[in-house]
Amino acid sequence: MTIERRQFLIGSGAALLGSAVFAGTAHAGPTHAEPLHAGMPNIDTSGLWRELAANPYAHPRIPNVAFAGYRTGRRPPRPAVRANVLRYGAKPDGSADASAAINRAVEDVGRRGGGTVLLPAGTYRIDDIVRIGYSDVVLRGVGSDRTTLFATRSLEEIVGVNRSRYGGTSSAWSWSGGLVWVCHRDRFRGLVDAIKAQRWPFEGWTGNAGDETTLLARIVEHADRGAFELTVANGAEIVGGQRVLLQLDDDGDYGLFKHMCGDIPGTRTYKWSDKTKLLSYRPFVWPVRVESVRGNKVRLAQPLPLDARPSFNPRLTTLVPPITGAGIEGLTIRMVKTVRPAHLRDKGYNGLAFQCAWDCWADDVSVVDSDNGFLLVSAKGVSLLRTRVEGRGQHHSYACREQSHDNLVQDFAIGAFTEPPTPGSGHHGINVEGLSCGNVWSRGRMDAGTFDTHRGLPFANVRTEITIHNDGAHGGSADAGPLYGARFTHWNVTVTNGRAGCVKIDHVAPLSATAGISEVTEFGQIDKPDFTGPLDSVLESYGTPVEPRNLHQAQRALRHR
Repeated sequence: MTIERRQFLIGSGAALLGSAVFAGTAHAGPTHAEPLHAGMPNIDTSGLWRELAANPYAHPRIPNVAFAGYRTGRRPPRPAVRANVLRYGAKPDGSADASAAINRAVEDVGRRGGGTVLLPAGTYRIDDIVRIGYSDVVLRGVGSDRTTLFATRSLEEIVGVNRSRYGGTSSAWSWSGGLVWVCHRDRFRGLVDAIKAQRWPFEGWTGNAGDETTLLARIVEHADRGAFELTVANGAEIVGGQRVLLQLDDDGDYGLFKHMCGDIPGTRTYKWSDKTKLLSYRPFVWPVRVESVRGNKVRLAQPLPLDARPSFNPRLTTLVPPITGAGIEGLTIRMVKTVRPAHLRDKGYNGLAFQCAWDCWADDVSVVDSDNGFLLVSAKGVSLLRTRVEGRGQHHSYACREQSHDNLVQDFAIGAFTEPPTPGSGHHGINVEGLSCGNVWSRGRMDAGTFDTHRGLPFANVRTEITIHNDGAHGGSADAGPLYGARFTHWNVTVTNGRAGCVKIDHVAPLSATAGISEVTEFGQIDKPDFTGPLDSVLESYGTPVEPRNLHQAQRALRHR
């Protein structure tokens, strides 16, 4: 078998998380000496894959994720250097706060239309948030082993106490914000002002007040999941290349939520009315680029993730200004080391957050000793490439929330804790929640955590070609609704400690596919189905890997045929 240079092949003797993984600037990516499921029987060709190849955009159990990541899967650019933080007064020896100098450099480059802000080798102390508030600005170190941002204060110390908008005493820094925060400058100011006033704003695509959109066109004909073309009443306000927001309302019978679960019979007896957090997520919003407009026919750049039914009041609208074309590269974000607090009491030692970011990326970025590593909050088409979380225990190493769609986490690693977790602190690993869909975790090594699905009815997400020491647990409050919507897919996963929970999901996730996972055993049931009756899910090649090895890569190859 040929092993590609950048392929994340998993072997029992591989030592992924050593310092050599991201060393230097060649960026060849980590490799492994042995194939996935080393020593197991020969790889089977997947029957599910044959079905998918015949019906790539509307398979009943497997989502199409061929459009995930920056610019639907393109390689991020390398814009020219326009500023060096040393010329703005930043000290690379950690002796003084460099956040103001970095932020001035970012603003200067942003005002001039974009480019790269260079962080030469060294350690830069940051006592404040590093804000990437302009599109087309890249913050670039010279390698995660050579450039470090050393964060001395938490978000709570910098901004203030941040209570959850859902009530109670939980700290919202447990799942939001970053000490490097990619968010449009105007939106960022509004967020910070609201938090300081103890008024938690909306986090999503419709603005801090939740109503900052303008109608562009109503969709007047039913369009099936997987369709590229919409019929609108009037396409005069829409042009090719435009970024728009597809909005879908629920009907009076929770029909949209039922559809997200595949319209299985069990959704009819599920109690939707008391799921107050889930109900607050409506409408469903999905950012998408328009490919072309011909009269009243609007062609999208990617296929619909759900039906656009007349009963859902489907429409295309504007969205709040996203930040686009921004990148973070070649650096480590290290926190001053603290003891991990109890669950939901995090102070906000958070690494990198992308909020209302579209077509952005991080490459060769590590986060050390954090509460949360990488947060995708209302993010679309973000690529996290060759990223890593390690050090003391985290709440989420990676979280994808608040209607985040079509993001790609590829060649990622979560290290084993450097110290035992604080009792009751919890670790969720890689999390997706809040009606998020189309997201992919590919080619990863997890020495801690789990495949967390944090309620809030995420659907149509993929985890593929991952090795995991499965020791975490899913989260999510009861009022956030189901753990899984339809078309979750776990494809070629090796569980090193044999624990089934959150990985083998055929008994809990409706219309799902679990293919090519290693044999696992329940160690106390932590996944319980939300719906009665048949789930119509599939378990394929249990204990035996399948071909194609990586579902995301195979779908991309099929798309570009």
